[in-house]
Amino acid sequence: MLTKTLQIPTVDGQADAFAAFPGYGERHPGVLMYADGFGIRPVLREMARELAGHGYYVLVPNVFYRHGPAPVVELPEHIGAEDRTAVMGRLMPLIGAHTVERTLRDADAYLRFLIAQPEVGDGPVAVTGYCIGGLLAVRTAAAHPGQVSALAGFHAPVGADGPDSLRRLTAQVHFGHAETDLTRETLGELNQVLDVAGLDYTSEIYPGTVHGFTMSDTDAFNPTALRHHWDRLLPLLGSTLANGRG
Repeated sequence: MLTKTLQIPTVDGQADAFAAFPGYGERHPGVLMYADGFGIRPVLREMARELAGHGYYVLVPNVFYRHGPAPVVELPEHIGAEDRTAVMGRLMPLIGAHTVERTLRDADAYLRFLIAQPEVGDGPVAVTGYCIGGLLAVRTAAAHPGQVSALAGFHAPVGADGPDSLRRLTAQVHFGHAETDLTRETLGELNQVLDVAGLDYTSEIYPGTVHGFTMSDTDAFNPTALRHHWDRLLPLLGSTLANGRG
């Protein structure tokens, strides 16, 4: 497995990024992976390497690059409950400043950069994200319906922009929700919007989970749910990105 630290040119500067991809000289389908609010760190690099090991070129941008390289705020090795409060206090102004307009400008740059990499094959790409990154993934997929064929979001506020954003999606979708993030009633309302949009999707609550369940460096981590996440994500990518190989 090969990895790189890259600089992505954007309208507003240079976004540092991490990329992982197989090292056997072929071209591979591209996946844009948005980190959670804590950003690029060892656990995200490991997840990118894990996904790349299944035959994908995975690009993880630092979405808060305007405020400095990742990690933008100092992070402990393990983000416990007390650390989380303090860290989120420093991150929330950055998240608040990351407007829809900024997201879309950056998404254009990220996708343009991704498909231009010599290791990335022709064809559609996928976008996946965690926590706030899941919302960024939705915005990216909605703005690039002809280019993004698969969308996944985990413990993410995927409906935060309202039904109109979801109705613009054309990608095949999986949303994996934390049990503490939404009620069964709210899930039903979200899924009704996806039904009306005519999407090919799965959207489910992962049992026994709290927000952040995929992240092994936090107290929220749930190893069973992380395995379920891979069991959902890998078939989604396999069924939508096969034409990108070669």
